[in-house]
Amino acid sequence: MERKEFRDLASPDDARAAIGSLSLEGGIDRVSLEDARGRVIVTRLDAELDVPGFDRASLDGYALRARDTFGADEADPARLEVVGEVHAGEKPDVELEDGQAAEISTGAVMPSGADAMVPVERTDTDGSGDGGTDVLIRTSVAPGDNVMFAGTDVAAGERALGPGTRITPRDIGLLSALGIDEVPVRGKPRVGIVSTGDELVRPGEDLESERGEIYDVNSYTIAAGVEDAGGEAVLYPHAGDERDEMERVLREAAGECDLVLSSGSTSASAVDVIYRVIEEQGELLLHGVSVKPGKPMLVGRLESSAYVGLPGYPVSAMMVFRTFVAPAIREAAGLPEPTAATISGRMARQERYGEGRLRLMPVGVVGDATGDPLVYPVDKGSGATTSLAEADGVVEVDPETDYLEAGESVAVRLFSPDVRPPTLLGVGEDDPTLNRLLDGLENPRYLSVGSRPGVRRLREGVPDVAVVAGPLDRDIEATELGRWSREWGLIVQAGNPREIEALADVVDRDLRFVNRTTDSGLRSSLEAAVDDLAADRDANARDVRGTIDGFDLGLRAHESPARKVIAGEADVGLGLRETADRLDLGFVPVGEQSVRVLANPDRTGKDSVRELKTALESGPNGD
Repeated sequence: MERKEFRDLASPDDARAAIGSLSLEGGIDRVSLEDARGRVIVTRLDAELDVPGFDRASLDGYALRARDTFGADEADPARLEVVGEVHAGEKPDVELEDGQAAEISTGAVMPSGADAMVPVERTDTDGSGDGGTDVLIRTSVAPGDNVMFAGTDVAAGERALGPGTRITPRDIGLLSALGIDEVPVRGKPRVGIVSTGDELVRPGEDLESERGEIYDVNSYTIAAGVEDAGGEAVLYPHAGDERDEMERVLREAAGECDLVLSSGSTSASAVDVIYRVIEEQGELLLHGVSVKPGKPMLVGRLESSAYVGLPGYPVSAMMVFRTFVAPAIREAAGLPEPTAATISGRMARQERYGEGRLRLMPVGVVGDATGDPLVYPVDKGSGATTSLAEADGVVEVDPETDYLEAGESVAVRLFSPDVRPPTLLGVGEDDPTLNRLLDGLENPRYLSVGSRPGVRRLREGVPDVAVVAGPLDRDIEATELGRWSREWGLIVQAGNPREIEALADVVDRDLRFVNRTTDSGLRSSLEAAVDDLAADRDANARDVRGTIDGFDLGLRAHESPARKVIAGEADVGLGLRETADRLDLGFVPVGEQSVRVLANPDRTGKDSVRELKTALESGPNGD
């Protein structure tokens, strides 16, 4: 038999390029929530409901109308009539009127008519009322105090998880909270494993050492490496050195798998003929690489499958596999390269503590202008699922530490060794156009905190970009990457049965209105429009705002008011035309609003920031 000689060995980069030219993708799978851990999402998942799905009490105490407590203090408490009780897991059977309160448990649904609650420790009971019990309220509260409103954790319509997200136990919790039981994920590359050589014996079988037999080590170690890299390993019966049998097994594997890995029979000796099978039955892209160990490596195609031939010696086979093949499988599976379980970074801003207890602080990590890790706290409270979904790890703060200084070095214990800090950290306004822009970026993280907090965090130097909408209170030192316009106005029921024609109707008529929070850019534009209306009428702006039922109580995300309209809990909601169209609701336009993407001036050179700028220049809607 003619002997194959190694002449010009390929460089390691050429070997990587050859493997990179092969298609290893396994398609798309739909998996149950039980099987979703570790899989990679292929499309954005938006929240289809609010979490929590109802307004709930944050503490034990009394639900009431905030205005009934105005002016109350320890010396002069407000006296309210207790008209019922509401416990967690129960539907309230009481509706509060002026001067009334209901005893309420932590996590219970807020009864109709209540817009705040007072913790029990700021109250006293008094049985001297007319045949019942009164409660003395020894503090004043504002609307919304001590209430976790529907959608505070995750709001309907909000971006939950984006494409490319590798699902962690934290994400499973988020998906569970959203009621999602099946997830579209990237299919695992199916990898067929074939060991060659007449000398090989499967573990568990009898071994005849006198014949030079050895146990098949490579099939199992490579299979474990495939699974660890995110692929699905399929073991085939080992092939001997006889060409026809070798070709049969390889063809069987090629017909059933995305990638075939063989070990052994790759060298240039007369009996190692596997390279001849690939040359004649497929396409041999590369034979021989200038690495040690691993010189006899093969790369090619067999039928519709990718093919890589590994050396026969177990150490050589695994070294080549880990160096060249495992990264390709990870890329096809959408998985990152493994990293250390603990990293060191600098605090992005000062964080105060001083409670005298060990603090396990959830943190996120983002690269600064030079790529060094910046660490920032992520904390929405103990009841918020997204505190962990938006974090990368934990910093343990010593009980004696009063605060962490900006720039102070900290150790971050990652949630798992393969955690990928985001390539881009953005904060600010919640916007559907922005969601589409983020879909085109690799592993972004966006915190929809609102325009005003977004600007504040950008001033602190934490995020890469802030997205702001509407008028700002003051200028900010930042680089504008791009902008787009969105039409905002009043979202009403389909067909507009209340015949609402303009903002003046909300002021002049008895309509239930749902606003956005003061952090929202939409709220800022609404306030400016109401102030203009007041000026046209030569009226006091504060008085005009006060005539709108619900003006002072806002919801966080851009779809939340629309969802209230759908549920029949409001006649009018503040929102976007795009939201109304998507939810088949009516819309009354009020104005156009500019949405700007502002970058931290020190981070405009980051690859992810440049990619976002390019996407904006191409058109925020993909134009």
